[in-house]
Amino acid sequence: MITDPFERLRHALGKTRGGLLDGIRRALGGGELSEGVIDSLEEILLQADIGVSVTDKLLAGLKEAYKKGELKSQDQVLEFLKGRLVEQLGGEHPKLNENPDGPTVILVCGVNGAGKTTSIAKLTKHLAEQGKRVLLCASDTFRAAAVEQLRTWAERLDVEIVLGQQNQDPAAVAHDAHEKAVAKGFDVLIVDTAGRLHTEKNLMRELEKIARVGKKHIESSPHEVLLVIDATTGQNGVRQAAAFSQSIPLTGLFLAKLDGTAKGGIVVVIREELGIPVKFVGLGEKPEDIAPFDAEKFVSALFA
Repeated sequence: MITDPFERLRHALGKTRGGLLDGIRRALGGGELSEGVIDSLEEILLQADIGVSVTDKLLAGLKEAYKKGELKSQDQVLEFLKGRLVEQLGGEHPKLNENPDGPTVILVCGVNGAGKTTSIAKLTKHLAEQGKRVLLCASDTFRAAAVEQLRTWAERLDVEIVLGQQNQDPAAVAHDAHEKAVAKGFDVLIVDTAGRLHTEKNLMRELEKIARVGKKHIESSPHEVLLVIDATTGQNGVRQAAAFSQSIPLTGLFLAKLDGTAKGGIVVVIREELGIPVKFVGLGEKPEDIAPFDAEKFVSALFA
């Protein structure tokens, strides 16, 4: 088992790094740089799902630096790309928004199959290890399996959970969870929501309602609205994020299944096109397989 946080991130990015780094090195070939060689990097960057807009910017920057005589070797090209990618990601390692006056409420949304429940378990463990008392809320009342899955995680992680009856109004369950979080002095309330496609209008309205009802007990709720995106879906993840953000203001993304994809560059596209920061990445299947996002570490691991 890998315990070093950077090595775990590096391992999770293995598929993306393999395609990206090996492809760049093959294209450069260790010989003389030229604009033609730089152009040959386009397909490699696009295959890593870095996106057309960002790829165009990177290539334009490379050509400009090459013409000025600033780039002569393969290593210089790699360092240039690393620096520019960190810039594209805002150089950030964003933190969770916290409520200074009571429980911090985190609403978690995403489509079925994105890895939402497992991501909630990871976030719960991450916060509990920081000494936070976490309360879970299972408001996905239309899928008994989803409620049972979250209840099982709550038992395994030894945290309390608010459960609703099957087909109960999800907003009512969220209301009860907010009430309990305040009354019992919990530090964090994490609300699971129904796995919804971003094309389902009724479910999206339900998500808005869940966000509203909490304000009766915690006026500033929710403090975070995290969208879980399956990294293996690539560009479709960008479309999901755009659609969700039209219904409810997203504060951040949890990029799940990063270890299972060669499309890790999707992080860059989402930041570029939507301005929504990635706050956490999922590095595997276990609860401890989570890392707070850090742009410099992410890019370093991508090229390490």
